[in-house]
Amino acid sequence: MGEWRHSFENRSVVGKALRLRREIDEFQAKWPDQAQREESIPTFSWEQLERQLVDLAATPTQASMARHLVSATRKLAPFKPSEMVLREILCMTWVLLDENFRPEAEAGSDEIV
Repeated sequence: MGEWRHSFENRSVVGKALRLRREIDEFQAKWPDQAQREESIPTFSWEQLERQLVDLAATPTQASMARHLVSATRKLAPFKPSEMVLREILCMTWVLLDENFRPEAEAGSDEIV
């Protein structure tokens, strides 16, 4: 039974990797790399990004989401083109600054939405 479970877990991981590869391919088809190098933006750390997103968040709930969103983005960033990571950071920022965004409460949670 252990082999079956291991095989299923491997398929799940491979499936996630293939989905990520498709997302990257679709992104690069829509926005191919520029042939010439353009001026770069200043660098900053993931901690600095998280700190600023927490400070800019519209609500305390959104501020607490910032840590999880940055962590998820950081984990996959090495596998994605930099412009794709930039787009994800911009989308994350939009969600955290949107005063009308109301995340659904988790089942069993006391949080009111």
